[in-house]
Amino acid sequence: MADTDDLVARIEDLGDKLAQARSSIAARFLGQDRVVDLTLTALICGGHAVLIGLPGLGKTRLVDTLSTVMGLDGNRIQFTPDLMPADILGSEVLETGEGGARAFRFIEGPIFCQLLMADEINRASPRTQSALLQAMQEKEVTIAGAHRKLGTPFHVLATQNPIEQEGTYPLPEAQLDRFLVQIDVPYPDRQTERDILIATTGAQDAKSTAVFTASELIDAQDLLRRMPVGDGIVEMILDLVRACRPGPDAAAAVNDAVSWGPGPRASQALMLCVRAQALLSGRLAPTPEDVRAMAGPVLKHRMALSFAARARGVDLDALIDDVTAGITRTAAAA
Repeated sequence: MADTDDLVARIEDLGDKLAQARSSIAARFLGQDRVVDLTLTALICGGHAVLIGLPGLGKTRLVDTLSTVMGLDGNRIQFTPDLMPADILGSEVLETGEGGARAFRFIEGPIFCQLLMADEINRASPRTQSALLQAMQEKEVTIAGAHRKLGTPFHVLATQNPIEQEGTYPLPEAQLDRFLVQIDVPYPDRQTERDILIATTGAQDAKSTAVFTASELIDAQDLLRRMPVGDGIVEMILDLVRACRPGPDAAAAVNDAVSWGPGPRASQALMLCVRAQALLSGRLAPTPEDVRAMAGPVLKHRMALSFAARARGVDLDALIDDVTAGITRTAAAA
């Protein structure tokens, strides 16, 4: 009982700390509460996030603010068509010492940090994008045969321009699957845009303060995995992911419109994200509403519509919402 009480107290303290972090971020990133919550979710779950939106919507500002609030050492890479893998990972250079002896010295690239902002990641070539694959999955890189550990913790927050824009390359499916969540950054509403206009064109810019340290974030990630999840939520997660994957367990609309769907990594991501969503909502355990809230961000980038479905104008967001609603009704009836 004492251990349970201690766990509950720690979870409640973490929820309070997350509320402070959310408030500190909102001081510089106005009117996008859903976007803030999803980025915090990615960090608390120990994962990566891809933010998709048009230029000028504050994605870079958000990541910079997160670096401060979460107490992480951050670096930024601007992805361009001529960026090479060595510009991200680093490279070995041949140096000549005072006695004439020559030796290779490794110069670390910007990936050696705790929070990496990959800005406009889909403007680089697939070869350069692939430089992040090992780093995102294994938290290390292999250069010249040597395994080199990255920062602890290590997170990638990538911004991506809509694929319809000129000069963009689609991210490969294997890389998309390594992002815990996809976060769509919309245009602000009129009142929010007015607040942004006033806040960012004055003599002083709003400041954010550190709420977490790197070690506290690691402890929070460990604590999140200890949060209880009911059997009903576990079954709901499995039903949802399998219903969005073409096959015998899929919803009829999915088999008709989806060419490939989410794998087991999506189930793992959803299990973590519903816990974080519960924390951000002030609850000690996730509910079906948390599953509904996280279904789109976790599943959308792990699914692809068939050519025929795109031609018919099928909307992937609406499809996921319909499948999730059906799973929720079934779970409630049971």
